[in-house]
Amino acid sequence: MIIRQATPADAAQMAMLLNEIIALGGTTAHQTPFDDDRMLQDYIVRPTAICCHVAELDGRILGFQHLDGPDPDQAEAQAGWGYIASFVAGDAAGKGVGQHLFAATRSAAIAAGVRSIDATIRADNVPGLRYYSGLGFIDYDRKLAVPLRDGTLVDRIKKRYDLAIDG
Repeated sequence: MIIRQATPADAAQMAMLLNEIIALGGTTAHQTPFDDDRMLQDYIVRPTAICCHVAELDGRILGFQHLDGPDPDQAEAQAGWGYIASFVAGDAAGKGVGQHLFAATRSAAIAAGVRSIDATIRADNVPGLRYYSGLGFIDYDRKLAVPLRDGTLVDRIKKRYDLAIDG
């Protein structure tokens, strides 16, 4: 497995992977499918992005992880924080893809001076909550009753990973 920075050429495979996750439901806050352009803008070439890594095996993207810096247009954004999103293909789950991606993301975060990483996860996303807890993320807040597109209310659990940064 190769962990590398995502490129525009990865947009189609990344969109397909995320669209399969969206179609299954229950493990992502995204509810509308992605096309290549939206994948580029939201993850690969986003101006506030710190990194976007893909896990690739034999030319197939098994997963990707994006770390965004604070967006000055978002009221909740905090200086020194990164905001993470992780996606792994269903048939690759539980095979270490997420751990390998996080090792690369963590290194990029430290190099960028990020002090804490936020992972905001749907409360009904049990695999996602388990994944981030296993990496050492701790709960620090909860957003209550966030509506899905169909009106269903689902809490969002906010987890934090603090980085040891010298200086």
